[in-house]
Amino acid sequence: MYQLMKSKFPICPMRLEIPEYRFDLKTPEFQKTDDEFTIWFLEGVLEKYPTYVECLMYLGNAYTATGMYEYGLKADLKLARLRPKDPLVHYNLACSFSLMGRLNESLESLEKAIDLGYNDLTYLMNDSDLDSLRNEESYKVLINKLKKSSKKFV
Repeated sequence: MYQLMKSKFPICPMRLEIPEYRFDLKTPEFQKTDDEFTIWFLEGVLEKYPTYVECLMYLGNAYTATGMYEYGLKADLKLARLRPKDPLVHYNLACSFSLMGRLNESLESLEKAIDLGYNDLTYLMNDSDLDSLRNEESYKVLINKLKKSSKKFV
């Protein structure tokens, strides 16, 4: 049987002093805004893992959110090669083309997204990325096509 031994040394309470540290990071990567840092970080991940689809999706969204439409389009084109049957990828590609003023390609991508199963009519009709398509006859045809297909499931 074990017994607890009395310590030869009296227990004295210790007072911990926590030093204050002030970090002044001079590295340019840490001088970025939140969006800039996000883009820098995601680009770094993709350097190591170039086919990391989810990361590429976030990066494409970050580019678009910061007005870097050309880079967003490049990300969406790469996603379309990696996920050719994903309706959301083609929807986002349509948005990127629209933001770049490439209306025919936008309409083609939007049609492909719908053909692959994209069906969020409310979001599509309110998405400001697609504003440049609203007066196009082909856009109206696609909207009607989507409306008809959504009625089949009601």
